[in-house]
Amino acid sequence: MQVKLLDLQAQYLNLRAEIRKAIDEVCDAQSLILGPHVEKFERQLAVYCGTKHAIGVSSGTDALLCVLMAIGIKPGDEVICPSFTFFATAGSIARLGAVPVFVDIDPSSFNLDPQKIKAKITAKTKAIMPVHLFGQCARMNDINQIACDNDLLVIEDAAQAIGARRGDARACSMGFVGCLSFYPTKNLGAFGDAGAICTNDDKLADTCRKLRVHGSGHTYYHEIIGGMFRLAALQAAVLSVKLKHLDDWHEARRRNAAIYDHVLRGTKTVTPKIEEGNWSIYNQYVTRVPNRDEVKQKLTEKGIGNAVYYPLGLHEQTCFQYLGYKQGDLPETERACKEVLALPVYPELKEEEVRYVAASVREIVG
Repeated sequence: MQVKLLDLQAQYLNLRAEIRKAIDEVCDAQSLILGPHVEKFERQLAVYCGTKHAIGVSSGTDALLCVLMAIGIKPGDEVICPSFTFFATAGSIARLGAVPVFVDIDPSSFNLDPQKIKAKITAKTKAIMPVHLFGQCARMNDINQIACDNDLLVIEDAAQAIGARRGDARACSMGFVGCLSFYPTKNLGAFGDAGAICTNDDKLADTCRKLRVHGSGHTYYHEIIGGMFRLAALQAAVLSVKLKHLDDWHEARRRNAAIYDHVLRGTKTVTPKIEEGNWSIYNQYVTRVPNRDEVKQKLTEKGIGNAVYYPLGLHEQTCFQYLGYKQGDLPETERACKEVLALPVYPELKEEEVRYVAASVREIVG
């Protein structure tokens, strides 16, 4: 049996007529950049995330960059973040000449370990950027308290976590501001790059709206220096269609994850641990396995899609060597990079496919 890691065609075919209708409306109107379709999606997204504002931008990376620009991050400033994450988290910090300060993860959740943050705070620290990795929210109460005690801003990197909850609060609503990615492989995926910024702060929202159009807000009078971070209307139209189905897709992912949890219980495979009070959306279903590379190869040979998120911590990446980190500085991050393996969990999977993957892992790993 062949099982893909992700099948975007399966999702599209179920929505093809609705999506094509929305795209045709944009094409007929020829309002292609920002405009009414973007404004409609922004209103829907703000309601969904539980924030006052949602600002559509060109990608999740640009969402992070725009926010950092909006809060005035400058060369030499420090921003605390995890090393076990997608490159954009730290890359957006470094692009402004600021310094990403890497903190190790909690080994059970893969998220930033709040207990290790305090030691990394200096007079140059301006913000903390936790990542809600793999669809599970970080310990925001603890992180917010540390930020409050040290007069720091909290930027949620929720690129993998739209709809995830900690208690009654949704991702993007727990910090000063939250950033989303709508890359096609995300739970809510566009037809290309797209992203959003969510916040309850009026001033920040206004600044981000100006920054996304070269600091002018589309008026040709430039108050600040920004970038070109606009969301295309075609992407917004597609996202509006998909947003209506998002919670159903979350539930399907959670059902698939529950099957894995049950079948793999008692084996050498360590299944994801969801912290009490968290509601994960399983953007990925990431296990830990011994002899990971061998297991990965055997699954691939059986036709089972799988992936490693992530094979190398950012603190060990060549481009960040100038920061002076060395092997052993973040032991939990480094251990995770050697053990993690993601299995198919997308909503359109059939139960027999999930059980086949789980049984194969059980057979290979033991």
